[in-house]
Amino acid sequence: MQRKIIYLINPISGTKGKSSLKELIARETQKRQIPFEILPTTADANYDFVQQKIEKEQVTDVVICGGDGTVNQVVKALAHTGVQFGIIPMGSGNGLALAAGIPKASAKALEIVFTGKAILTDGFMVNEHFACMLCGLGFDAHVAHEFADQPKRGLGTYVALTSRHFLRAKPFPFRINANKLEFSTEAYFLSIANSNQFGNNFTIAPQAVLSDGLLDVVIVKKIAKPLLLLTVMRQVLTGRIRRIENSMNSPVIYFQTDELTISNPAEAPIHIDGEPWECQRHLHIKVLPHYFKLIHAATVS
Repeated sequence: MQRKIIYLINPISGTKGKSSLKELIARETQKRQIPFEILPTTADANYDFVQQKIEKEQVTDVVICGGDGTVNQVVKALAHTGVQFGIIPMGSGNGLALAAGIPKASAKALEIVFTGKAILTDGFMVNEHFACMLCGLGFDAHVAHEFADQPKRGLGTYVALTSRHFLRAKPFPFRINANKLEFSTEAYFLSIANSNQFGNNFTIAPQAVLSDGLLDVVIVKKIAKPLLLLTVMRQVLTGRIRRIENSMNSPVIYFQTDELTISNPAEAPIHIDGEPWECQRHLHIKVLPHYFKLIHAATVS
C-alpha cells in the first residue's frame, strides 16, 4: 500500500528552527516519492480536520514534530483511525521518542520514519485523561508545573528548576492499591511509567517496555534529603531496584501492574507526559494495551 504522510509541526515546541525542518522533510520525503502534507499542530488539541484528511485521502502515517505533550494530544485524538505515528522529537525531554529508539537529531529521526517498524504500543488512562508514557505525582510534577510557565523552555531551564526545588522538596502521603495489595507511604515522588525514562536519557523505570501491557510504578519514599539523589542514582539509574514484594523497607519501591488506584489526600501536584494537570485526590490508572501504532527504530521492539 502506498504510504501517505501528514507531518504535524508544533510551532512553539523546543528551540529548533521550523523552516529548516520543513525543508528537510520536503526534500527527504520527495526523494522517496511519498505523498505528504505539512500542517501545524493546534493549541486546542482539536484534530478533526486531520481525521477528515486521513479518511478522505487514505493517509497512512501521521508524524508528530514536537514534544511529549504534543505527542499525547495527537495520539489521543487520532489513535482510533489506525494510522502509524512517527515522531521527530522537538521537546525538552522527548521520553517516548527516546524509549522507541528515535534519536533527537531531526534528520536521523526522519530516517526512522522511513525505515523503522510500526509496533502496537501501550497507552494508559489516568481517570479520564490519556497518557502515552508517564504520569508523575509530587516533586517532578511540581517542577513540570513551574516549567510550563517559563518563557524559555529547554533542558537547561528544566535542570535549573529541578536543582532549585530539590532542597525545598517535601514528601506527600499516598495510599496505593495494586496487585491485590494495599499500602500507605510518604514519598517525594511517585511515577507511573509506560516508557523507561523521564526523557533526556534519564532512566526512571529500567524494566519498562512500551508494548508489554504493564505499567511500571516507581515510588521514591521519604528519606533524608542528602540520600535522596544518591538513592535514585544508584537504584533507579542502574536498574538495581527491587520489586514491591521485597522493597517495602527500601527507599525506592518498584513494581509492575496493569491497573492501580492512588489516594492523594494532600493533593500532590500531577503531570501527565510532562504537562501539568489539575490536582486529583483519587486516581484510577489502567493500561490500554496495544493502543496505537508507533514507528520504532528497527533495533527496538
